[in-house]
Amino acid sequence: MEVLEKEQVACYHCGQACEETHNKIDDKLFCCQGCRTVYEILNENNLCDYYSYQQNPGVNLRYVSEETYAYLDEATIRKKLLTFDSDTFARVEFFIPAIHCISCIWLLENLHKLNPGVLKSEVNFARKRATIDFNPATTSLGAVARLIASLGYAPQINLSEAKKEDVASSKALIMKLAVAGFAFGNIMLLSFPEYLGLEGTETELKTLFSYLNIALAIPATFYSGWDYFKNAFQSFKQRQINIDVPIAVGLAALFLRSTYDILSNTGAGYLDSLAGLVFFLLIGRWFQSKTYESLAFDRDFRSYFPLAVQKKELEDWKPVVIYELEQGDTIRIRNWEVVPADSLLLDEEAYFDYSFVTGESKPVSVKAGGLVYAGGRLIGKPVTMVVEKKTSQSHLTSLWNKEVFQKPEESKYKKIIDAAARRFTWVVLVIALATGIFWYMHDQSQMWLVLTAVLMVACPCALALAAPFTYGNMLRVFGRHGFYLKNADVIERLAKIDAVVFDKTGTVTKGASRIEFIGALDDHEFGYVKSLTSSSSHPLSNLITKSIQLNSSTPVIDFFEKPGRGIEGKLEGQWVKVGSAEYVQFEGTLTDLASKVFVSINDQVRGYFKVETSLREGIEQLMQSLNQKEVALLSGDSDADKEKMKSIFPASAGLHFNQSPHDKLDFISKLQHDNKKVMMLGDGLNDSGALKQSDVGIAITDDTGVFTPSCDGILEGGKLSELNKFISLAKSATLILKTGFGISFFYNVIALSFAVSGHLTPLVAAI
Repeated sequence: MEVLEKEQVACYHCGQACEETHNKIDDKLFCCQGCRTVYEILNENNLCDYYSYQQNPGVNLRYVSEETYAYLDEATIRKKLLTFDSDTFARVEFFIPAIHCISCIWLLENLHKLNPGVLKSEVNFARKRATIDFNPATTSLGAVARLIASLGYAPQINLSEAKKEDVASSKALIMKLAVAGFAFGNIMLLSFPEYLGLEGTETELKTLFSYLNIALAIPATFYSGWDYFKNAFQSFKQRQINIDVPIAVGLAALFLRSTYDILSNTGAGYLDSLAGLVFFLLIGRWFQSKTYESLAFDRDFRSYFPLAVQKKELEDWKPVVIYELEQGDTIRIRNWEVVPADSLLLDEEAYFDYSFVTGESKPVSVKAGGLVYAGGRLIGKPVTMVVEKKTSQSHLTSLWNKEVFQKPEESKYKKIIDAAARRFTWVVLVIALATGIFWYMHDQSQMWLVLTAVLMVACPCALALAAPFTYGNMLRVFGRHGFYLKNADVIERLAKIDAVVFDKTGTVTKGASRIEFIGALDDHEFGYVKSLTSSSSHPLSNLITKSIQLNSSTPVIDFFEKPGRGIEGKLEGQWVKVGSAEYVQFEGTLTDLASKVFVSINDQVRGYFKVETSLREGIEQLMQSLNQKEVALLSGDSDADKEKMKSIFPASAGLHFNQSPHDKLDFISKLQHDNKKVMMLGDGLNDSGALKQSDVGIAITDDTGVFTPSCDGILEGGKLSELNKFISLAKSATLILKTGFGISFFYNVIALSFAVSGHLTPLVAAI
């Protein structure tokens, strides 16, 4: 046994050399007690598959102390680190520099098996960040940090919230790009004697230049291009084929074939093509990173979507976009509006739906002085709050993009780039195999040369560049014109839309040309109505609020809103209802067809607001442009505007009124059952189910914070008339992508014809 221990000097967990004192268990050696403890934890929880992903995948734990993270449980520090905190749910995001391979991801995303208090963990490999949801009732923040530290993934705590790792990543990419560019330029220069076919005395120079080319190609291949080899290797481990696999195969074939040609003095090699390929691929990656950085910048500082909130200025409330909010500002949040920044509640009590953050829609009670986190949606009467911590819109965008709000079919949707890469890779491998067999039978001396030529010209760089360039720029174009999409997947679905369904109020119509109250209310009662309607963010409520010129600050008690029907509440002991005739139980008959919003006080109908809504500008032209698609209207209002809607909608359009949220969802489902790709446009209030059910759900907004996490995009109301242009742009994006694929396949077919026939010279490869 002593001989065995002397030979096996590498730690089973981290691979470090074992010193004099060996920690041994299950015939496995460990360099320290920390590494042995991790193995015991994994073994007890049946998680030793961790070691099958990579040999010695762990990190050395000799100097990790469990007491290091006790300070994280201090209230002030905990408050700075947690992005959400409640009695049963908390979220923290850690930067973990030690993340380096698939085994790290696997282990960190299985933390819930090691500690029952951990609810879920997700790893962003590119940013080396782990987002961990845990239950504070059963475990603490310090315990979570100690758990991942004990596994060898000590988090880097940075209370200043600086993101230095992103800067370091960007610098590394630029350095790789610089090395590849330097090698590319100099190899091209040193290859000119070969291009020009110089003979005689220049032969020695050609040989010297060829060796110099190898020296330059080594860092270009194995430093600048290393990520492609690493990603391809990880892809094979996961038994998947991604776009980096054929690229890595092509780079390896170019380098090995060129090195063989030069060392065996049988040719000049293709190192200029190799360095050029790495250089241009890295340019594509750099451009992609800049595109996404720009997108993040737009989302953060340029009002990525028009989320506004009412802010108190002197004695009045004015709407402001959220990036203008500062600590200490007083804001008012209405029913169904989203809290844009961490804020302290000033009212006695309120209920918030944190489904944006936790995925659970159960309302949470917050008392006066309590902290309300950004992303919570108010349920009930309006409240006033004081901004505690400024929050960027990128934070709300990340909540909007949570996996729980993705459509069921979205995770199954095969991106064009992935499907094309898989097919392309298998086609290339089959061609290479067939070519190898052919040349083996006809000329064995040429077999390996032709085989490597096939592998190196079939490098689909256009496939790697087309998708990020096309979709990244299209997202930016849409955003600049008031159309804000959740992610690039929406563009692909948007291009396939063949049925468009509209909500009426706040979507097809906007504002009012005239509002008139018919009935009997005194000034005090008008004040009740204004206070009640100002508590709702529904478009009709906003219109009525603005039409009443009286000042009213009467508090609303027991506020309730039934989407699509009406609102009610108690004001100074009077029970007030505002809504449809059915909602207030109006039993009379009406003759004119104008839209009506009824008012009842203590169950006595006192009259109604006659609302003549105005159409959005350009809506008629939009309907004409959609003549190739199936169009429908789903409205929760009465059919008072039916004739007006008939005048603008196509004759074939289905116009449906008095629709409940469930009716709208069923209508969308029926269209999809008929194999239609449906886009739903609504105001996000009573349309959330239909927006989620549709293939593309778009929330229309006019200076409001009301939108649903189920929507795929947000469209400024003034841009609705350009909807068909956006659909056409999405189609053009898909066409551009497919054209890029076509170009790639076209030049690869030409290059393959040279390679398969054995006529791929260095000059042809460079071209």
